[in-house]
Amino acid sequence: MNEKIKSIDELSTIAAQARADGRKVVLAHGVFDILHIGHKRHLEVGKRNGELLLVTITTDHHVNKGPGRPVFPEQLRAEMLAGLAIVDHVGISPNPGAEYVIEKIRPDVYLKGSEYSAEEKDVTGRITTERTTVEQYGGQVLFTEDITFSSSNLANVALQIYPEEATEFLNKLRRRIKIDDLTAPLDALANKRCLIVGDTILDEYIYVEPLGKPSKENIISTRYLEREIFCGGVGATANLVGQFCGSADLITVLGAAESHEDFVRGALAPKVNLMPFYREGARTTVKSRLVDPGYVRKLIEVAYLVDEPLPAATQAEVNRTIDRTIDQYDMVIVNDFGHGLIDDELIDILCRKARFLAVNAQTNSANRGFNLVTKYPRADFVCIDDPEARLAVADRYSPVGAVVEKLRKRMQCPNFIITHGRLGSVVAAEGRDIERIPVLTKQVVDTIGAGDAFFSVAAPLVGSGCDPFLAGFIGNAVGAMKIRIVGHRHHITRPEVVKYLTSLLK
Repeated sequence: MNEKIKSIDELSTIAAQARADGRKVVLAHGVFDILHIGHKRHLEVGKRNGELLLVTITTDHHVNKGPGRPVFPEQLRAEMLAGLAIVDHVGISPNPGAEYVIEKIRPDVYLKGSEYSAEEKDVTGRITTERTTVEQYGGQVLFTEDITFSSSNLANVALQIYPEEATEFLNKLRRRIKIDDLTAPLDALANKRCLIVGDTILDEYIYVEPLGKPSKENIISTRYLEREIFCGGVGATANLVGQFCGSADLITVLGAAESHEDFVRGALAPKVNLMPFYREGARTTVKSRLVDPGYVRKLIEVAYLVDEPLPAATQAEVNRTIDRTIDQYDMVIVNDFGHGLIDDELIDILCRKARFLAVNAQTNSANRGFNLVTKYPRADFVCIDDPEARLAVADRYSPVGAVVEKLRKRMQCPNFIITHGRLGSVVAAEGRDIERIPVLTKQVVDTIGAGDAFFSVAAPLVGSGCDPFLAGFIGNAVGAMKIRIVGHRHHITRPEVVKYLTSLLK
């Protein structure tokens, strides 16, 4: 059976020989996660339209259906397909789309399910490029019309791929909403102009192998392995905002002495317009972590950080720029890490003049107790984690609802979302009962930036009029996607979010 599993280059040779022999080549490509009767009939149609049926599957790394997917790894998925008599050969594609295998195999017939026949509904846009590539080599796309099932639906119903609380939550949610209830608010962001304000942070991961304690010193010795650096902080927020909104202008501060500006610009998404100011004599903030790569376990952090207030002239320039342009934006999203960019005057400008103001004021090791969200007297949306909320009102033990009410007394804000890490999130919209959203996955690779990812999506959604509960659910989903990514090695895209939301509701 495994002899039917070939590399893509081998499939290319097999297909070329078949064409030379006058045999028609049919190619089917997909995830084929949970093989079912719909897949069988789909492939049978392909076999009836040619003499050689090749099936290629998406490698695990590029299956963008969210945490817990694929259910079966690529080798097992390939083996299952190879077990079907009608399938001549199976291959595993190393690329996210089918264009690569189409170019290599050049099929006479490219097989797709009926759900792809309306190209305008394909969130990835790939069916159009796939069709163009097939036709470029003289082939045609054949959409099969037969009984269909959803692997995502089967996984949701038959397999325990979500935590128990999330499974119960999703079962109830599927009876309340459809995928259009989530995609419509996302679509509504397409013409929104956003201003993002906050601190740029570069996250450096230095991967090391712990060696143990040296015989003469009370320290832990490590062996250097390799290094990665990511654009984090407000840059990561802007990248996600830029996936959904029409434009995203980013005002931030870089160090004039060591700015890393070329790296930052290269790491930002095309829709993000960087508008930097510079702190003289300083370097851009870098948070360097020694990391055990086995479980992405962080051992120690060294922060290259200057976080005192900006020089008066620089701060005045930042404030004038925002004051002069703020009315041009549909919403202002503030990622306040407390590293010296945002002073009292700027807070006053933001609170008085922003049409819609979303605030995330973070507590970290450098500012604990000095960067509370309550320094903003007004906001339209606040998203902070549970410890930050409790610290802001000096209340360690009250129920979260009571904490939110104390926050409301200290700042004018109708919409709060309090994130709880492994416990999910709490949505507190004015005039409504507290609504809880459980965590959607327990498969944690790296938690860095998960809260920022949540905020980056939920904030513009609330700003465009989306129900805060639905905004919180979408934010939760994006947070679940983010914790499967090391650092900011990969930027989550809009098609990936829509595909994951779709799979959650099946």
